[in-house]
Order: sequence, then C-alpha cells, then structure tokens
Amino acid sequence: MSVKRFNLAMPRHIAIIMDGNGRWAQQRLLPRAVGHHAGVKAVRKIVEYCAADSTCEVLSLFAFSSENWRRPKAEVTLLMSLFLTTLQDEIDKLHKNNIRLRFIGDRTAFDLALQQKMSEGEQKTKNNKALTLVIAANYGGRWDMTQACKIISQRVASGELSPCSINESIINEHLCLADLPEPDLFIRTGGEQRVSNFMLWQLAYTELYFTPILWPDFNEAALQEAITSFQSRQRRFGHTGDQIAALATTT
Repeated sequence: MSVKRFNLAMPRHIAIIMDGNGRWAQQRLLPRAVGHHAGVKAVRKIVEYCAADSTCEVLSLFAFSSENWRRPKAEVTLLMSLFLTTLQDEIDKLHKNNIRLRFIGDRTAFDLALQQKMSEGEQKTKNNKALTLVIAANYGGRWDMTQACKIISQRVASGELSPCSINESIINEHLCLADLPEPDLFIRTGGEQRVSNFMLWQLAYTELYFTPILWPDFNEAALQEAITSFQSRQRRFGHTGDQIAALATTT
C-alpha cells in the first residue's frame, strides 16, 4: 500500500540526538571509546548528505549535553579529547565544502584549547552558505531558556523592557537558535524515545522520529528513511486537516 505524501519538501532544519555509540561498541565486545570514534565517521556521512541537498539549511547535532558530565571521568576525558581532535581535523574540510560551523551551549566549562578551537571554527566558516552545522556542546534546553530569562530580566531591571511587553517573540530572540529556522525533523537514534532536554522550546512543532539504529550504523539510507517518514506527515500547526488540504490546493 503506497503512502500518501503530504509534504514532499526536504526539512529545512534536521536536529539529531546521536545515541548508541557505547552500546554499539559493547555489542562488539569493544571499549566504548571505539564506539565514539565510529560515531565521528557517521557524523561525516550525515553532514555530507545534508550539505549536498540545497534545501536542507541547518543540521543540528547533540554532541554533549549538560548532563553528560555525570558519565565516568575517563569517558568524559576521552570525549573532550575526541572533540578537540575532530575539530582540528574537520574545520578546514567544512570550510572547503562551504559549511558554516556553529556551537550552542555553555562553552565556559571546556578547557581553553577547546574553546579557542570552537571560536576558530566559527570565525573561519562564518560566511559559508551550503549548510549551517550546529553542534550542541554542554547544552541543555532548560539552560537555554534559563539564560534567556536572565538576559530579559536584566533588560527589565535596566528599564529597557517592560514586564508586560514580554511575549513569545521576546523570549525566542534570546535563545541560542533565534536566527535560524526551528527544527522540522527531530531524529533520535539508539531506540530511546525521549528528547532528553534538547531544544525544548524549539521542538514545539517539530516532527519526532525515533529509530533503534545505533548511531555508528546510522547512514544516508537511514536518514532518507527518516525524511520519508517526515514527508508522509501532515503538519497542521493547530489547523484542521481539511484546512491544510484546502490551503494546499490554492498554492
């Protein structure tokens, strides 16, 4: 039975929680570190796939959450080292392929060398247009909203902003991704079915897709399957299905 496609467009913004590196390695009786290295290879494939499609504007990857500091110290140390090494290896490649690199999250918790490399990558690629690659590092959705509230409260205290003028638009403009389209498609690999404090504000109307595939095995075909699922859904944004169908016939 064929699936009726309501939305044939490529999602403008894809957000992914890359889950399953450790379990991928454990299933193969390998150290978790091997899984993290394999996960980096999967990132390259997905970035290249999205950059090749001119309608995909943003790819956001949850690399390290604010809760991941709770992991064993040795694993956190490994992740930080891998993060720095990967940036050193990939920044020039991203720039060559016209990809803009951007980080969201509280980077002050990282050591100075990593902070400098993050800033270097952003500065070098800031004018690139093929794709914006957003890396969420030491990021949490609650942190994002909390820091927005702090800035807004400072504006109120200074008299620049009145409390009664605060609305969704004001809050949104102080969040990390205020200048980018909200995610159309959220993907989580590894079988878990939760958003884990990722982009809590921005995911309000995002289509959610969960797959049991562990991240190192998530490839171009798996991404296309997620996109096909997205394209089969009718996005109503509070309207009825009939309203959306009527609108589609007039455009």
